[in-house]
Amino acid sequence: MTNSEARAPQGAAPGGRPAAPRKRTPWVTVVPIVVFGILAAVFYLQLTRGDLSDTVPSALIGSPVPDNELAPLEGLTANGVQLPGFSPASFQGEVTVVNVFASWCGPCREEHPFVERLALDDRFRVVGINNKDAPANALAFLARYGNPYDAVGVDPTGRASIDWGVYGVPETFLVDRNGVIRYKLVGQIHNGNYDAVVAQIEAVLAEQPASAVAPAATPPA
Repeated sequence: MTNSEARAPQGAAPGGRPAAPRKRTPWVTVVPIVVFGILAAVFYLQLTRGDLSDTVPSALIGSPVPDNELAPLEGLTANGVQLPGFSPASFQGEVTVVNVFASWCGPCREEHPFVERLALDDRFRVVGINNKDAPANALAFLARYGNPYDAVGVDPTGRASIDWGVYGVPETFLVDRNGVIRYKLVGQIHNGNYDAVVAQIEAVLAEQPASAVAPAATPPA
């Protein structure tokens, strides 16, 4: 080692030349990536837990059900009778819970006992939209886990689900006696939100259908 190298200040290259500065990743690049990752994780967790009904409201709430006529799931019977599909007209006169499900959907299996619990109440109907499923797989799913539905409409392409504003599977809608969507839950029904779903149903059940409301008296001429 030469005397000049020995006397080189710290951070200087041998021979007294200044060392090249180390490249650092600018925060302006790192921060957006970190923030995006956090937001994506939160969105995913909320979606799988069914907590997005308030943060991602449906534009269809307050609107009539979509104009879709869904064919029945062939082979799905109750007491030997084929269960029907449904159309907009079938929502008139009854409060209806619409549950979007599929045999390939893991959260659907987890929420299924809660859908069955809802179906024990005969004051309203529970119907299903079978999303992008093979009929044989859907039938096997309901044979294994039980059939809580009064009707099941098949949506093999997902087109009808898009019209309903479905973000993913499962989702649940509440439709009043006049065929108007009143509530939507994105994600699965579970212990943490089951009571809230029931409260929404009870509120709609307590309402009178529009046809039952007496018209205002016409003042005499």
